Amino acid sequence: MGNKTKGLLALVGLGALAYWRYNKATPEEKQAVKDKINNAKDNINKWGNDLKDKANEVASQAQSKFDEAKSVAEQKVNQN
Repeated sequence: MGNKTKGLLALVGLGALAYWRYNKATPEEKQAVKDKINNAKDNINKWGNDLKDKANEVASQAQSKFDEAKSVAEQKVNQN
């Protein structure tokens, strides 16, 4: 059996174990799991938005540097 097959079987086994454990959990434990998932989702969304904002800021800075260099080059061309 290859490593991929073993890894897939392990993943399926862990999923089955998690499903069984969740079904046997008390309502309080189920709510705790739901809260953790929602918290993780919120954190990922926040991280994604922060990353997008930073990328937009860098793109804006690059565009302004390009525009500045372009105007300097145009001025030098017009002087000659």
